[in-house]
Amino acid sequence: MDVNIYGAVMPHLLDDEGFGFSTSTAGTIGSWTTFGMLIGALGCGTLTDWAGRKPMVTGSVVLFSLGSALCALAPGAAFFGAGRFVSGLGLGGLMPIGLAIVAEFAPPRRAALATGLMMTSYHAGGMAATGLGLALGPGHGWRVVFWTGVIPALVAVPLVVKWLPESPGVLLAKGRVREAEAVAARYHLPPPTPAEAPGAGARGRFAAVASLFAPGRRLATPLLWLASFAGLLLVYGVSTWLPELMRASGYSLSSSVTFLLVINAGGIVGMLVAGRTADRFGAVRVSAIWFVLTACGAFLLKAQLPLPIAYAVVFVTGVWLFSAQVMVYAATSSVYGPAERATGLGWVAGVGRTGAVVGPWLGGAVVAGGNASLGFTTFAAAAVLGAVAISLVPLVRGNGSDPGTVGAVPGVLGHREGKILPKH
Repeated sequence: MDVNIYGAVMPHLLDDEGFGFSTSTAGTIGSWTTFGMLIGALGCGTLTDWAGRKPMVTGSVVLFSLGSALCALAPGAAFFGAGRFVSGLGLGGLMPIGLAIVAEFAPPRRAALATGLMMTSYHAGGMAATGLGLALGPGHGWRVVFWTGVIPALVAVPLVVKWLPESPGVLLAKGRVREAEAVAARYHLPPPTPAEAPGAGARGRFAAVASLFAPGRRLATPLLWLASFAGLLLVYGVSTWLPELMRASGYSLSSSVTFLLVINAGGIVGMLVAGRTADRFGAVRVSAIWFVLTACGAFLLKAQLPLPIAYAVVFVTGVWLFSAQVMVYAATSSVYGPAERATGLGWVAGVGRTGAVVGPWLGGAVVAGGNASLGFTTFAAAAVLGAVAISLVPLVRGNGSDPGTVGAVPGVLGHREGKILPKH
């Protein structure tokens, strides 16, 4: 919800003459948000193995709710941008931690589906943000919409503190052996072993990062980063600028904002379809195909279509666009072992945030130039780049198999039950 609020109220911010927003300023501030997410993902993805999943989730939620409150109180664009940066720190930290938790606790042979199920909540929040923008923005102003971003700190944090389990591997690394075994037993996980526990101290953090370039991953890691860059450029560029691009293409303001609701509805369907498909055929294969289909959808939107057809194209593009990126995360979870998974996901999400920084800025530059068709072409090119990068991951790993397929990664992660398997 917090990520998508900005795009949902963008037309109202631009129409608020006293606030001093322009399309170029809006694009720059959108990039501040994603720059904060970059820092949050890199920092939290590495620190969570040391501090624990639960405290980092709690801190992340508090941070992005605080940032939303700062935006609601902002007297001008600079203060507003600072609020979006603070929100980005929390949002960037939350994503890789959530993905790592799901990967660790997912049932056997359902890791990709579990990842997709978790990410449907992202799009439910996006739809809520769009609904709030449509319902509250015109009559109550954009500030009220940002006040709703404080709700997670009041609702989610108490639930996280009470119910969210800590990683057995992290508990073991802290010497809390009985607690680690109790959590593993409660959630039907194998008892944690020292190999699954992250290393302690600064040396452990350095070793976790260095392991991302171990033999068999040396080329896969930068390719995952590149795929994540392309995917997040699409996700945040489209989420921020789709209403304005559609308005520049000749659609009305209300229809243009509704397109954001429709593409997120497609995103929910896409997560469910992609997760089940990836568990059967492999996350890499599904991600690559979904990226290609996203490029096709973006090219179709270059034409000014009749409104019902435009809604249909936006919906199916949402089915492909968002889940293409999430399947990059699903593949990442299989490339790295339990002790490095949170670090690997943090760096894939964090380095990928450079795409999230570029996307809103690039969209703002295109809209300022008055060429909506070029915007859709740019997003289509990013989708092709993502398809090429993720397709090369199995090839550079040397075994030619899809790392998103259960059992396809010798010596890293195997099923049943996510145990470490010996190399053969």
